[in-house]
Amino acid sequence: MDYNKLSKEILQQVGGEENVDNVIHCMTRLRFNLKDNSKANRPKIEALEGVMGTNISGGQFQIIIGNDVPKVYKGIIDNSKLSGEKTSGGSSGEKKNPISAVFDVISGVFTPILPAIAGAGMIKGILAILVALGWLSNTSQTYIILTAVGDGAFYFLPIILAVSAARKFGSNMFVAAAIGAAILHPDLTALFTAGEPISFIGLPVTIATYSSTVIPILLAIWIASYVERWIDKVTHASLKLIVVPSVTLLVVVPVTLITVGPLGAILGEYLSGGINFLFDNAGLFAMILLAGSFSLIIMTGMHYALVPIMINNVTVNGFDYLMPAMFLANMGQAGAAFAVAMKTKNKKFKSLSYSVSVTGLMGVTEPAMYGVNVRLKKPFIAALIGGAVGGAYLGITKVAAYIMGGSAGIPGVTSFIGPGLNFVNALIGMAIAFVAAAVAAYLIGFEDVPAENAEEPAKNKDAEAEAAATKEAGIVSEQILSPIVGKAVSLSEVNDPTFSQEIMGKGIAIIPEKGEVLSPVNGVITTLFKTKHAIGITSDKGAEILIHVGLDTVQLDGEHFTAHMKEGDAVKVGDKITSFDIDALKKAGFDTITPVVITNTMEYKDVTPLKTGHTSANDVVLDLSAV
Repeated sequence: MDYNKLSKEILQQVGGEENVDNVIHCMTRLRFNLKDNSKANRPKIEALEGVMGTNISGGQFQIIIGNDVPKVYKGIIDNSKLSGEKTSGGSSGEKKNPISAVFDVISGVFTPILPAIAGAGMIKGILAILVALGWLSNTSQTYIILTAVGDGAFYFLPIILAVSAARKFGSNMFVAAAIGAAILHPDLTALFTAGEPISFIGLPVTIATYSSTVIPILLAIWIASYVERWIDKVTHASLKLIVVPSVTLLVVVPVTLITVGPLGAILGEYLSGGINFLFDNAGLFAMILLAGSFSLIIMTGMHYALVPIMINNVTVNGFDYLMPAMFLANMGQAGAAFAVAMKTKNKKFKSLSYSVSVTGLMGVTEPAMYGVNVRLKKPFIAALIGGAVGGAYLGITKVAAYIMGGSAGIPGVTSFIGPGLNFVNALIGMAIAFVAAAVAAYLIGFEDVPAENAEEPAKNKDAEAEAAATKEAGIVSEQILSPIVGKAVSLSEVNDPTFSQEIMGKGIAIIPEKGEVLSPVNGVITTLFKTKHAIGITSDKGAEILIHVGLDTVQLDGEHFTAHMKEGDAVKVGDKITSFDIDALKKAGFDTITPVVITNTMEYKDVTPLKTGHTSANDVVLDLSAV
């Protein structure tokens, strides 16, 4: 790998040195504060050899490199006048990119609650199927109970959102839940439905419905985060436990009922009404345009801004026109990747393309999009064409989603269970998008990925000897213990695509209950970043392990972290490497979830998580099977 060349190409594609305010790096990625993020050419950057992907978080443009990021960073510094410090005239990317910051907040609030909504939506879909087939009566007690299971997450959505929003805004989650519960209280609901004028200490209260709504509670918790911090600042430490939550509730709940809540409800109604008006009067054009461009929306991260709109549409109107476009975009990406698999001569790339095509059909589209279609460019265009063609059919047949049924793929088709032929037409439209994208990709063609060693069919003797030695001394199967006491969860629950999409490799994530990182293997500390939030360990058996404490904790510059060992130190299972203050990290607004990733995953036949739920330092969490 020519890191000097890669660094020059990255500088060029981020808009040149003149577009860079400052650049730093963490354990796995370059972190740019750009003057204008729109000048960065993400597809070209992601197509560079050595780049695993890109991400924008809080206005910061991040390029995922992996273990070699220090070498690329050095190349950037050597080939420019940049340093890790901000320029004198610079300001933070977050201040200069408020739209990106808003998207980051929306992503941070809605991503954690999607499993609850998807699970409840799937139950509603299954229930609708049972009733439609006559297998269950809609007057039976079983139906009523299952309806409560499916509707509960949506009816009490403000409470769920309140907790997630408070977690993102850095305020108390349980006080936030209390705010959500207050505006949903049965007595208050009865007061609203009585139809009589309502007032609070002489101030008029506007009647509004808060169950299943999105915008009012988000505004309320955003205000609550500022109120809580201000009260905490001016209250004596001995009184904070009682005064801070009490005053926060007494201020925020009435303000929500009098001003914020009705405003949010009105905004939600106008937003849903506007979308319905657009699709009712220009449905064909609107669906073609949206379905054909949705993959671009996903690439920019703007799709997170549409999630609350989709939820709002379903809960307020009973249906949504945006969600079908996401399904079609995913089918287009899957279809284009399938065509690549059929046409490529590279056996390894053929296998990859078939695999990501299947995951695309399941609604997980990023591997197909970034791993195949964007990389080859033309198939990505074909995927957009496929989405647009499918959109034409759905636009003509006026297909809508009636349930938040899970992933935007085959497992989530229950979203389309509704009146008439809506479900059937949705399936036809998805099939059209897949086939149209596949045909377009096959006909347009692409520059094939050359087979490995195609230009050098015969290895020289030195290379053969080196390969044989590597194989003889190579990695072997082993098991990885938990480095942290806490709750083990899937990597997919990490709110960072670098980890959740396994770009860095397979592994597991742990929500810490104790602020200590212990060595999960016998080996050597190969990397201990100066901010002490990320640790790289190579085991005696060859596993390369990355332990990344929290998300974006590099910004703390080591604050709240203490290192007990250093790079190059030999470690044994259970040795304490670093410690950190969990409460301080949470109070500062950082997610403490800790990915534990095997960065040389490709050298193993399989990396299998073995643990969910509570885990101690003696528990085996990963099983590594050697090739």
